[in-house]
Amino acid sequence: MQQLIEQLKAQIAGQIAEAQDTTELSAVHGRFLGKKGEISVLMQGLGKLSKEERPAAGQLINELRDWATEQLGIKESSLAQWELTRRYKQEAIDVTLPGTGREMGGSHPINLVRAELCRVFAGLGFEVVESPEVELVNYCFTALNVPPNHPSRDRQDTFYISEDVALRPHTSPGQIRTMENQKPPIKVVVPGRVFRRDDDASHSPMFHQIEGLVVDKGINLCDLLGLLTTLAKTLFEPDVDVRFRPSYFPFTEPSVEVDVSCFVCSGKGCGLCKGTGWIEILGAGVVNRKVLAGCGIDPDVYSGMAFGAGLERMAMLKYGIGNIQILYDNDLRMIGQF
Repeated sequence: MQQLIEQLKAQIAGQIAEAQDTTELSAVHGRFLGKKGEISVLMQGLGKLSKEERPAAGQLINELRDWATEQLGIKESSLAQWELTRRYKQEAIDVTLPGTGREMGGSHPINLVRAELCRVFAGLGFEVVESPEVELVNYCFTALNVPPNHPSRDRQDTFYISEDVALRPHTSPGQIRTMENQKPPIKVVVPGRVFRRDDDASHSPMFHQIEGLVVDKGINLCDLLGLLTTLAKTLFEPDVDVRFRPSYFPFTEPSVEVDVSCFVCSGKGCGLCKGTGWIEILGAGVVNRKVLAGCGIDPDVYSGMAFGAGLERMAMLKYGIGNIQILYDNDLRMIGQF
């Protein structure tokens, strides 16, 4: 027993000396003084000794335990003081050094355009509403009079979660939900993120739209043209020319595309307008009678007008940004300009 005690003592002393920090020292403590440590195992083995041998062996083990506890305590105090000194040194702050400034950013161009449009429409009596980004296919297409074989329903164009649920490809579902839950007169704009399988210099699989809807008695195409002319001149320049071209959308009839005169070349033709002198900004039209009827609104009593624009396109035109990817680079040098 005496020889075994001396061997353990030498091991304990060696490992305490080798411990470089309190974590390693804690491991040494557990190895020898823990519940399953070697000294505890020795104590449990006293029952196997004869009555005559137990007292002397027990005294030796207790002395070893007391010695090990003392040595570990001394080492722990030394290491703790050393670690504290090192921490103070690492965390020291030279108050005479100049401060480190934070680079300032700014509002994102998309948020600026969205806020400006919402202010314009709020001033015209519109209510700003939100709608789900994960939407029922019925609201994305069927209720908007989009036929089952329409290309926009293809999986190569729309992100489907299931047969009946998709990431909304436009904010038009918000218009349908509004018409289902609110009686005319209705004046709302629906801004938000939308998702399509498209990615190039002028398109992104995730982008932003703002769509507007007015439903009331006597709404016609002239009301729509007057509203969008006011919008274009407010958002861009007061002297900008506005042009309306016939188009087709399943949810409006008649439908139009809205162009503004190029504010770079003043209509003479340049790279931005592709030599035409005009820049397309949004699509619009008179709400299709089938859409109104599907939402429980009598198309013989009420009519409506709707329009939709991409906020990225608006921001790129307004601020002269040539590539849509720049809007998502999180580069403070770009954002700080606005």
